Amino acid sequence: MLIAIEEHWVSPAVTAALTTLPPDRADASLAFNERGDHAERLADLDEGRLATMDSQGIDLAVVSHAPPGTHPLDGPDAVPLCRDANDALADAVGRHPARLRGMATLPMADPEASVAELERAADRGHVGTMVYGRAGDRPLDDPAYDELFATAARRGLPVFIHPQIPPRVVREVQYGGLDPLTDLGLATFGWGWHLEAATAALRLILRGTLDRHPDLQIVLGHWGELLLFWLDRADPLARLRGLERPSVSDYVRSNVHITSSGMFNPALLRHVLTVTTPHRLLFSTDYPFQHPTAAEIQAFLGEVAEPDREAVAAGNARRLFGLES
Repeated sequence: MLIAIEEHWVSPAVTAALTTLPPDRADASLAFNERGDHAERLADLDEGRLATMDSQGIDLAVVSHAPPGTHPLDGPDAVPLCRDANDALADAVGRHPARLRGMATLPMADPEASVAELERAADRGHVGTMVYGRAGDRPLDDPAYDELFATAARRGLPVFIHPQIPPRVVREVQYGGLDPLTDLGLATFGWGWHLEAATAALRLILRGTLDRHPDLQIVLGHWGELLLFWLDRADPLARLRGLERPSVSDYVRSNVHITSSGMFNPALLRHVLTVTTPHRLLFSTDYPFQHPTAAEIQAFLGEVAEPDREAVAAGNARRLFGLES
């Protein structure tokens, strides 16, 4: 069996709301959702998506809203949009219960409403949530979100921290000045997205979130969003911060799951296995932004040692997301 856990869709209503934001709040990465056939594929939760899964050999997809979700929106706008989006995804799971599961999208501009929506979405069958590094100027590790993480831990709902475009001032200083297209690529898939997600996860650890909620499980895509490649330098921060465990690596090995996001370079797999165990690795394609073939997928899985291959392909996802049934 093969389970893919970072497979995206979009709510047309969320997209419409995002496109009305003024330039200083707009998310330029929305342009990637319109490239090629992405828009059509992202909107489809039925036959087209299932046909692609069939062609790739994927049995079950855990579907999540593509970035930036409703994070740039104000709370009063985000709350009903998230509710409708989560209901639409739950309805799709109901139509295809053997093929789809969903992760909730949350109105992070309103922390209390995010807790309520996570509870409601879980009651509708969602198996986790996907969030981004900040909502407006509020970082993910802000104490206002502690109840959200407490709820996720209590209900056994993994929190997937997905990349998000850096704040505008950071983009202007660090990623601008080349040409518009390169500036955007550098700030997103080429570099900035991954630093943003890694920093959000690292700050969450340093805030003591995993000390307060030791059952909380986090998921990072793209082989750990660069964090796992720099743990030798990050590890001492745990002692500086006075955390309960002596290194950042200790938290990574016990509270963080890693997924491939369609990046099938065997060297990345080998490195991650020097940091954590095969039982924390998950398969994903980053649909529809990556288009691996069935042959490419099988070649990648062939790089996983035989005793661990089933766990990486499906077993770890079944356990983490409660998919045993």
